[in-house]
Amino acid sequence: MKHLNGFLVVDKPAGITSHDVVDRARRILGIRKIGHLGTLDPLGVGVLVLAVGQATKAVRYFVEDEKEYTTIVRLGVITDTQDLDGTVIEERPVAVTVEAFEQALERFRGDIEQIPPMVSAKKVGGKRLYKLHRQGIEIERKPKPVHIFEIDLRDFSPPEATFHVRCSKGTYIRTLCADIGEALGCGGAMAWLRRTRSGFFSIEQAVTLEALEAMSLDDIYRVLMPTERAIRKRGVRP
Repeated sequence: MKHLNGFLVVDKPAGITSHDVVDRARRILGIRKIGHLGTLDPLGVGVLVLAVGQATKAVRYFVEDEKEYTTIVRLGVITDTQDLDGTVIEERPVAVTVEAFEQALERFRGDIEQIPPMVSAKKVGGKRLYKLHRQGIEIERKPKPVHIFEIDLRDFSPPEATFHVRCSKGTYIRTLCADIGEALGCGGAMAWLRRTRSGFFSIEQAVTLEALEAMSLDDIYRVLMPTERAIRKRGVRP
């Protein structure tokens, strides 16, 4: 299958890293040259777009694409990783109404700034933040600008709330959950995350790793978007 080239949308499962998905795809497809269009946290599931073969050279055309997520925030909990996989630092009572939650969301629409979490892959001083976190080291990080195009409440069942986000690249949803919790005064941590879209690649196009493993070569060709087609659809000129 070394002649396969194009973009493959994988429905990433929880509990593994984006790099784990790439490694497994390499074994399934028999191709070493595979990258992806944006990391998804181990806790996160959903759209992870793989660039296969020569498509890795076209990744630069897609790096600015916006993303969409559905996420659940657990209010009243503050952790060292801003999600429920981390160590609980503090617990607070939750007395939040649906009206208060929706008002808090209003503060996060448009241009905002986020402090990159210590568990992110961002480099500071040449070192990945998550590697420093594993060593128990926390360093000062500068806020970075991001843009929230849409943020809408989908379900409110205290102490949890489910909301949808359409955002610019580089937005940390775990940080958004924590900041919303802080704005409400009770704290919050991300409990669940599903990426539903990356650019024009959507969850409807996604295949599981198990399904990919069972596919014939013809089936793989059917789910693989050729590089040239993807570039044309993105509306850029190579």
